[in-house]
Amino acid sequence: MNQIGFVGLGTMGKPMSRNLMKGGYSLIVHDLNREPVKELAAAGAKVAFSPKEVGQAAEVVITSLTNDQVVEEVVLGKEGLLEGMKKGSILVETSTISPLTVQKIASKLNSAGIEILDSPLSGGEIGAQQATMSIMVGGKAEVFEKVLPLLQKMGKNITHIGSQGAGQIAKAANQIIVALTIEAVCEALIFAQKAGADPAKVRQALLGGFAQSRILEEHGQRMLDRNFKPGGKAIFHQKDIGIVLAVAREKGIYMPGAMLVMDLWNAMGAHGLLQEDHTAMLKVLEKMSHTEVRPGGK
Repeated sequence: MNQIGFVGLGTMGKPMSRNLMKGGYSLIVHDLNREPVKELAAAGAKVAFSPKEVGQAAEVVITSLTNDQVVEEVVLGKEGLLEGMKKGSILVETSTISPLTVQKIASKLNSAGIEILDSPLSGGEIGAQQATMSIMVGGKAEVFEKVLPLLQKMGKNITHIGSQGAGQIAKAANQIIVALTIEAVCEALIFAQKAGADPAKVRQALLGGFAQSRILEEHGQRMLDRNFKPGGKAIFHQKDIGIVLAVAREKGIYMPGAMLVMDLWNAMGAHGLLQEDHTAMLKVLEKMSHTEVRPGGK
């Protein structure tokens, strides 16, 4: 793999690209926002002006994009990757999209002799910067083994889940757990505050018990600090739970918890909070409870 392509240099894509370059890979990069392209070019990356150009130059292309529509446009659209990628090349799609979209794209690519791994991520911006992300991969086992050294430059817990689309199913399951746990931590801190206890001390006590979790540890502290600068924007988590519910409707799965958090994401939208961190769900629940979580409980 002499040349790696990367399309999508946003919150996740830019630090992932930097880690690949630190790992010794040669990159050709593209994004409609040219600022991160210029930054990576200054660090030694080659510059492309379309996904097609990236596909023509690279043996493996990684994409990190915002939603299903953008992924389809970048891969299958005019001047898209499919127009440039050669037979035998590999697309590593790290965006969180519907498994149904993955299967649609895979059908088109496979017909052209191009392999695809759906490889969504968990770990947020910090995980992308520190190359500690969990990466959930769907696709052929032999293709996974071929690109594993590449993935190891971007993440640590890297798991081959199954066939094409399985990575997205695993990511959807991850987003269910994260969303519901954020909601539970919000409720617990608000409950402590309004019932008359110091929410900071309650959180500290819970960290030593069965309720301990990374969400309680990291996001619980963010809530206490009123730090809602986005690491993971609420609007993207809303999109992910939308994917969950769409698959649930198709498969006949009853998901009351996911429906609840979707209502809360929608309420955040009504209050103009979707560009904040997903922990800003706390603000909506505080409004409903007529209180505000404060260390000290006062």
